[in-house]
Amino acid sequence: MQQTLYESTLTSLPLLVRGKVRDVYAVGDDHLLIVTTDRLSAFDVILPDPIPGKGAVLTAVSAFWFEQTRDLVPNHLSGLSLAEVLPNADERAQVEGRAIVVKKLSALPVEAIVRGYLIGSGWKDYQRSGAVCGIALPPGLQLADRLPETIFTPSTKAEVGAHDENIDFAQTRSLLGDALAEQVRDVSIAIYDRCAAYALERGIIIADTKFEFGLDDDDRLVLIDEVLTPDSSRFWPADSYMPGTSPDSFDKQFVRDYLETLDWDKTPPGPALPAGVIEQTAAKYREAQRRLTT
Repeated sequence: MQQTLYESTLTSLPLLVRGKVRDVYAVGDDHLLIVTTDRLSAFDVILPDPIPGKGAVLTAVSAFWFEQTRDLVPNHLSGLSLAEVLPNADERAQVEGRAIVVKKLSALPVEAIVRGYLIGSGWKDYQRSGAVCGIALPPGLQLADRLPETIFTPSTKAEVGAHDENIDFAQTRSLLGDALAEQVRDVSIAIYDRCAAYALERGIIIADTKFEFGLDDDDRLVLIDEVLTPDSSRFWPADSYMPGTSPDSFDKQFVRDYLETLDWDKTPPGPALPAGVIEQTAAKYREAQRRLTT
C-alpha cells in the first residue's frame, strides 16, 4: 500500500495553503498543484490520525467523475503531468497518485450541496420546519427517505476550523447574481442525477454530495476541487438500504458515528481514532473506489 501522508513537504514549490485535506502549491502564476493527503476532517475539525491510502482513493475517484461529467461542465484539470511540475524524483514519489495539476481559478463563495435523500442536517431541518434550506417537502417523510426530486441546498464556505452554514436560494442569488446562481444549481443537479444513476447500477446510493465551482478568465463556470468522493458525499450500500434507519456507509459517516459516541464538543483538537476505526474506514473508501471505477 502507498505510504500514509498526513502532510506534504515539497520544497520546490511555494505552499499556498493547507486545507482540511488538501495541500495546495503554486505552479507559476496560472496553475496549482493540489495534493490530497490522508487527513480526515469531521464536523469541520481535522482529526489527528490519517486514513491510510485515502488521498489516493479521493484522487482516483475524482479523476473518474471529472471524465464522466466533462460534457456537462468544464473542470479544472490542466493536462500538465506531475513530472512537468515536480522534476525532483523524491518529491514526486512523496505525492505520486495523490497530486494533480490544475488551472488556477477564482473560486465561488458557496458550496453547491445537492440532496437526493433526507439525511444529516437536511433531516434535522425537515423535522424542525418541514423544509430543507427553505424548500418545502411533503409531510410524513422518514429518515433517509428518497426525496420526490433532487434538491439544491447550498451553504457558505467557512474557513478551516469554522462551520459551514446552510443558506437558501435567495441568499445564493445575492452572493452570485441571478444567472450564475441558477447555472450553479442546474449544473449541480444535472451532475448529481447522472452520477447517482450510474452509482446505483453498481450498488451504491449517493444520498447527497457537495460540489465546488470557480470562474475562469472568461467568466465560464468550471468544476473544481473534488467530485463525488467518499469525503464530499454520503455513499450507502443499496442492498441494505432501508428508510427509517440511518444507513451503513462507504464514507466518513462511519467516523462521524463513532465520534458521536464520545464526550467531545466538536471543536479542535479532534480526538484520536482507534486502530479498528481507521482500518475499517480505509477499507470502506477502497470498496467505494472499486465499485465505482472498475
